Amino acid sequence: MKGFDLLNAFEILGLSDDADEAQVRQAYHQQAKACHPDQFEGEEAQRLAQEKMIQLNLAYEEAMRRTAGKQQTVFHTVSAEEAKRIAKKLLEQQRYESALLQLSHAETRDDEWYYIHGQLLMGMHQYHTAHQSFREAVRLKPENNAYRQGALDAALAVKKHQKWTYRVAEWAGNLLHTRNKT
Repeated sequence: MKGFDLLNAFEILGLSDDADEAQVRQAYHQQAKACHPDQFEGEEAQRLAQEKMIQLNLAYEEAMRRTAGKQQTVFHTVSAEEAKRIAKKLLEQQRYESALLQLSHAETRDDEWYYIHGQLLMGMHQYHTAHQSFREAVRLKPENNAYRQGALDAALAVKKHQKWTYRVAEWAGNLLHTRNKT
């Protein structure tokens, strides 16, 4: 699955960059119905559907943010500092999805925003997308070694999870975990 990239939100929704708010909303609802995790059976299928929904939700938020400027629509936003402060607290509590939602309400996005975004996505095992966020943080502030380390860690995680042996081991572990529950 292609990772989320703030630059391709419209592409994820299957729209051109000049789509309006109504088109974004319609595309989102169509895709959300098709990939909602409740429509799938099996732990792995539901996990993949959940990843797709996260990607779709992020793309929707970004596309709506971009169309808002065109149509003068006002969305609930908070200062970037407040959004980052709340997201950091939720990150410490490993409440990744809640933190991601809070972070998405920031008025602006700076290097620290992308770094926190990357950390959240790493916690959610969204390594490819996390790598993209860390890379954006590095691009904005290349001298920050923590950002560089985050990008390296995410790149290594992407590489590790692409190996077929890891995927087989993960599948076997999930299978054993499922059997132990019953």
